[in-house]
Amino acid sequence: MAEAVTEDAARTAKPETGRGFGVQFIYDALKRDILEMRLPPGSGLDETRLSERFSMSRTPVREALVRLVAEGLATTLPNRNTIVSSIDFANLPVYFDALTLMYRVTTRLAALKRTEADIARLKAEQVKFAAAVRAADALAMIGTNRDFHVIIAEAGRNRYYTELFTRLLDEGRRILRVYYSSFDDHLPDPYVAEHDLMIAAIENRDADEAERLGGRHARQIIAQLQAFLASGAGAAIALGGEN
Repeated sequence: MAEAVTEDAARTAKPETGRGFGVQFIYDALKRDILEMRLPPGSGLDETRLSERFSMSRTPVREALVRLVAEGLATTLPNRNTIVSSIDFANLPVYFDALTLMYRVTTRLAALKRTEADIARLKAEQVKFAAAVRAADALAMIGTNRDFHVIIAEAGRNRYYTELFTRLLDEGRRILRVYYSSFDDHLPDPYVAEHDLMIAAIENRDADEAERLGGRHARQIIAQLQAFLASGAGAAIALGGEN
């Protein structure tokens, strides 16, 4: 599939002012384009064209692509070409099953093993998430939501659960982008408050309530996504994400 480069993306080009800056700048710009699906699944990420787009050498481009591949947002093919990773809509039910389980398990364990420092981190991240929601900043919502749930997992003190849940959250970032799109990026207040309820249950060490809220939170997201993907607008987004 030919590389998709929009006019807006082309205007992001800036002169290189240092290797570290160059890698971060390219990575941030491509990650934003991928999550917003301006670079849809299957789009080519050609080093030469990207170096021209950003007016930088191929070295920072290559390093930025390595980071995107490590996060699952890009894929290196056997011929060594790199493309934007596909979204496997066919396997969403299996993904949703795993996601729901991890929401329940990590929230329950957090209630049992959390520290005061964990609660402080959760509350601080929720402030960031709520601010992103008020600003209708979908990319910030995706990032802060991911970090909020990783903090919950870390509070459970099981690194295997934390690693698995983090991987699921990272793999689902573009799916979460579709979820926020279903609300035109204006997430209703009750769904923002679900995070506050989880924090309260974890702070009160109420493991049963924490697990219940975690499961309900996951099911709400899944139900909204399923309804949206079954609708006309949702179907168009889904089709656009297929190879």
